[in-house]
Amino acid sequence: MNERKSVGSGVSWEEEYGYSRGVRVGDHIYIAGTTATGPDGVVAPGDAAGQARYALDKIETAITSLGGVLGDVVRTRIYVVSIDDWKKVGRVHGERFGTIRPANTLIRADLIGDEYLVEIEADAIVGSAMRG
Repeated sequence: MNERKSVGSGVSWEEEYGYSRGVRVGDHIYIAGTTATGPDGVVAPGDAAGQARYALDKIETAITSLGGVLGDVVRTRIYVVSIDDWKKVGRVHGERFGTIRPANTLIRADLIGDEYLVEIEADAIVGSAMRG
């Protein structure tokens, strides 16, 4: 039977609304929709690329804490409030995943909180990273 492990990022919403930042079952890791929320609130207000970088940092931290590496990511989903931000956010995604090249979907969506411009999800399979 596969053991289930979860990790939080310290955002109060996780406990209040009953979810984890990431969950690992067997060799699969699922990362919840992740925004640029820091200890003091929204990070990089008005900067979609900056928010994407911060969200991807949080995603990498969650994956690492669950025993994976960023290279294990096989799927990402990006949600943007303004479709005009897709290239900026896409470039940030490319900076982090250029050689990994997970399957990806980018969607325009309304996000909770007016300051949030980007939300990103990721799925990983531990041990799937291409090795040297």
